[in-house]
Amino acid sequence: MTAHDPVPGLAGNPAITAVGGATSGRKRALLRDNADLFVYPVIVVVGLAIAFVSVFSQPLDFIETQALDPATVVSKIGTHLALTVASTIAVLVIAVPVGILVSRRRARRAQGTVLAIGGFAQALPPFGLIVLLAFLIDFGFWTAVLALTLAALLPVLRNTVVGLQQVDRSLIEAARGMGMSSRQTLFRVEIPLAVPVIIAGMRVALVLNIGTATLATYIGAGGLGDIIVQSLTSNRFPVLVIGGTLVAALALIVDWLAGIVERVVVARSG
Repeated sequence: MTAHDPVPGLAGNPAITAVGGATSGRKRALLRDNADLFVYPVIVVVGLAIAFVSVFSQPLDFIETQALDPATVVSKIGTHLALTVASTIAVLVIAVPVGILVSRRRARRAQGTVLAIGGFAQALPPFGLIVLLAFLIDFGFWTAVLALTLAALLPVLRNTVVGLQQVDRSLIEAARGMGMSSRQTLFRVEIPLAVPVIIAGMRVALVLNIGTATLATYIGAGGLGDIIVQSLTSNRFPVLVIGGTLVAALALIVDWLAGIVERVVVARSG
């Protein structure tokens, strides 16, 4: 019998065939369920390639060359990401504890009011909110972070409340029956089960902040909004194409990375 000959007793065995078919089926289902994880990077690469080829394949004047200088663009991207990350961290620090607090039985009467305040903050026009805070506080980076934080509070706040409310009451009662205190039940049972829903809210907040951060340029906070505003004031369409494409690409990449984290957390909690 050679190395390529079938093993006696295994070839054509229905059990082996069924196991192989089930494994192949699981692989196909996994690829199908996670197809968008492959689609997002392709869309980003193709979109950036089309934008850069269409812009840099034609001669650019001095203003366009200066605006699209690689060092300048990289610096603007870094500031844009810093605005997004700082505001999202602030959202998590504020929204998650408040969401946990109003989901407790003693504070549930305040839940509607707190969510309404979060909804009101998100409903405010982002541009007006940023400019208003700049005049009330100061122009610059941290005022923009505050405005972005207020604008993105609701998704994380609401998802924290919803995630905790969806925890099976029988699991909570079982934990209490095992002798856990209310605090132990919250941190060992309720929050771990609510984390996937909270991360979904964080994902929404991240994408919101990527887009809204373009307005930070109006109060001197920098970011990719500088490139977009410069293109509008100087009437340079190629610069606008690059600026808008970079913002869209950042939003897709951040959403893609957050989606991976969300699925990993859901898989582990499952």
